[in-house]
Amino acid sequence: MRRTLFLLAAGLQIGCGAIFTHDVINEWSAATPHTWAEAAGVVALTFGAGLSLREYRRLLRRNERVERALGSATGGFQQSMEAHFRDWGLTRAERDVALLSIKGMTIPEIARLRRSAEGTVKAQNAAIYRKAGVSSRAGMISAVIEDLIEGIDISDARG
Repeated sequence: MRRTLFLLAAGLQIGCGAIFTHDVINEWSAATPHTWAEAAGVVALTFGAGLSLREYRRLLRRNERVERALGSATGGFQQSMEAHFRDWGLTRAERDVALLSIKGMTIPEIARLRRSAEGTVKAQNAAIYRKAGVSSRAGMISAVIEDLIEGIDISDARG
């Protein structure tokens, strides 16, 4: 939607520039201050449209870099998470609970989703924390992303 609006606005600028250019050319033989003002307007409009298009292209390139960096980070996070779950020796059920917990779900939400008792989820969380050597969800998340923090290069994602 934004792209369509931007391209529509750019098209309007180009169209207006064409109309003004035609008007200036028709009035050029009897140049008046008004003609000079219109000529300056055409130059300014053309310059502004060019800057807008250049900025739009720059933003598209930046967006592509950010999406690539995010994709790499997402894939890296998934790999890191799976490696930690494996290293901690989590069962399949504990892996599911850990993943849902990392996603920010509460114990009651996890219990409903897994069709289990809240007490079961609490016990699974306790087992996960013990195996991971942490005491909380924040500690578990920190352990999972610790190696990613050192490896992410966000300089390419900056504008």
